Amino acid sequence: MFEYFSLRRLAVMRQNRPHSTAVLSITRSLLVNRAVAVCAVLIATVLSGCSQNPYLAGGGTSVWQPPPTTTTSLTASQAQLAELNRRVQLLDDNNRQLTTQLAQSEQQAQVYRDELNLVRKQLADTAQQYDAARIAANEAQNSARSFQASAQLRGGATIRANTNLNQLAGRLNLGNLQVQQDGEVIRIVLPSDQLFVQGSAQLQPQSPAILDPVAAQLRSVFPRQRIGIEGYTDNAPMYGGAASSAHQLTSAQTSAVLDVLTRRSGMPGQQLFIVSHGSNNPRGDNSTPAGRAANRRIELVVYPETF
Repeated sequence: MFEYFSLRRLAVMRQNRPHSTAVLSITRSLLVNRAVAVCAVLIATVLSGCSQNPYLAGGGTSVWQPPPTTTTSLTASQAQLAELNRRVQLLDDNNRQLTTQLAQSEQQAQVYRDELNLVRKQLADTAQQYDAARIAANEAQNSARSFQASAQLRGGATIRANTNLNQLAGRLNLGNLQVQQDGEVIRIVLPSDQLFVQGSAQLQPQSPAILDPVAAQLRSVFPRQRIGIEGYTDNAPMYGGAASSAHQLTSAQTSAVLDVLTRRSGMPGQQLFIVSHGSNNPRGDNSTPAGRAANRRIELVVYPETF
């Protein structure tokens, strides 16, 4: 009986923990088997005791005389008791097997817990790698801005290509895009309204169709020249949106073009740098819609310096 209640206590304790259906089934089988075994022993004991009662069932005073069939009854009871003992032994064997299965289920549950902890650790490592990549991207952007500042103050010695940029520019075939010679540099003018949603740095769906051919031409004609991505806009006030000033807007737009040219078109990152001019250096009259549209532009500027 003590073993039965110990098993019952084990079952109650296990209900407070999350287990698989297999573990609960095994525990339930252990309880049922042990209860059947105990009941069988009790029944056998009662039958054996009743068959050996030395007193009469009634209240008379005569001496008890064994009935003629006493020996037969004892033999039947002993045979029944032996059968019950055999069944108890079988149940004990079954309980041992179920105990082994329960231990195996516990081991499997531990394996699952270890795998879950490993997945959690891998997710944490991935998050750390993402943060490191984001920091590296910010540092690269800062380096590009530093190169922009140094490029604007080109006073030191530079390596110049031993070619004529004007002659190379004649090989460009960019359709309706403006290609202009400006002193030592070549300027390719891209209307911002064709690339971005007006007043934002969100690329239009058709922007790849404009930038991809330009990138292919630049890789072919100017594979080693430094190329600046310069951003310009009109002098209209900034209302809402992510940018609060013209310089912030053109900085975001040039960064978006840089990302397309490097990630999508495969141009070397060290070949490109960005410059944000805001509303400075207008090409058109800001008092007219056509002039403001002309001022909203991205210029790809090819320099004689090489990298």
